Amino acid sequence: MDPLKSFNSNKHLKEEFVSNLSGSSVLEIIALTITVPMLVLIRHSTSATGAFLKKKNDDAVSKSSNFKAYLSTLSLDFIIIVVPMLLCFTVLSNWTYIFTILLMLLTFVCIAAKRTAASSISIKGEHNSIREYITSYRVVVMIITFLCILAVDFRIFPRRYAKTETYGTSLMDLGVGSFVLANALVSRQARNITSVNWKTAIVSISPLITLGFLRLVTTTGVDYQVHVSEYGVHWNFFFTLAAVSILTSFVNVPPQYSGIFGLLVLVVYQFCLIHGLSAYLLSDERGMDIISQNKEGIHRYWGMYLVGVQLGNYLIFGSHSSGLRSTKWVQIRVWILSICNLPYVTSVLADNLQLLSILMLGDLIPGSKTSVLEEALNRNLLATFLLANILTGLVNLSVDTLSASSITALSVLLGYAYILSTAIGTADYFGVKLKFW
Repeated sequence: MDPLKSFNSNKHLKEEFVSNLSGSSVLEIIALTITVPMLVLIRHSTSATGAFLKKKNDDAVSKSSNFKAYLSTLSLDFIIIVVPMLLCFTVLSNWTYIFTILLMLLTFVCIAAKRTAASSISIKGEHNSIREYITSYRVVVMIITFLCILAVDFRIFPRRYAKTETYGTSLMDLGVGSFVLANALVSRQARNITSVNWKTAIVSISPLITLGFLRLVTTTGVDYQVHVSEYGVHWNFFFTLAAVSILTSFVNVPPQYSGIFGLLVLVVYQFCLIHGLSAYLLSDERGMDIISQNKEGIHRYWGMYLVGVQLGNYLIFGSHSSGLRSTKWVQIRVWILSICNLPYVTSVLADNLQLLSILMLGDLIPGSKTSVLEEALNRNLLATFLLANILTGLVNLSVDTLSASSITALSVLLGYAYILSTAIGTADYFGVKLKFW
């Protein structure tokens, strides 16, 4: 046996396991999108305002005591937010609608109970800031992502949630699009910061390009399974984010017009799909040139990013980049937009705006405005994604994911998610932040 391939003897079986899938229903995806932010709201409702967020200090005794309290709070966040989310994506997947309804009822109970208690003692809840909503939204997208990228390799994860091959819609189909949109909403362009030269733009994306090449080299080196129809032979998630960022920096479109330009890009792309591009992308045939080898990875995300930039500028940031729109103003428009949307790009916009609109119910729930886990992940989103990819690779190379029982799979996934959460939480507690630009 080839010593390299011995690292991953089930490579082809694992690739087949995530291939030729057709997805689930739009209604089920909506139900899942509603479920996730409600878990965050429920956690906020169970925390007192000003939840434990104290970091280290210079006193060794106090530092040890504070760190234990910090980990306890982080663990509680994990139990209330991450564990039910993982169960919903795996062992409770056949009861998605029932689980969603129960969470809706529980959320309404929390709202009613907390508001009644606040009213009885004449306390008026403080409104969440837009920053807190966006923080929760970006963190939720990250949690869904790091749970799914490993869970998809186990049989406990329903195949209808995995990425579709040609047509259809699934939970994981929203992944890259959600990342692109989350970045666009708070990008420099959305804040109308356009004074970026080419050198600055290239430096800012250099970590993504480096990570893209590192992933390419390491996956090839250990013969790791790669779903070629997802991005192509050499392309990957990091290259997609880098390409979108560099295009937006070089083609400097004012944020108030970027949505129109983005729609134009999407219309041209759709026209090309209708007139032969779709058949080309869906074909298994590949030429020897770099574009043909990676034809799936170079497509629609730039248009989506541009639309996200205008939405961020319109919904979140005011006419001046330093100012934020009023919370109520944003809430009304997000709720309206979340119920007024159209194939892939518009479905991503609709689902993500729906997620954000549910989080905006936080004003109705007096209590903590965020959680320790959310703050930790938000400060190290890139590190979270990198560590998740490393741990996912290690698990796949050391565990036969296809043969694992449901109990084994769930145990591995829980352990993986907890290690990831506590590692990022610990890094945040000690002030470690992975940021290159």
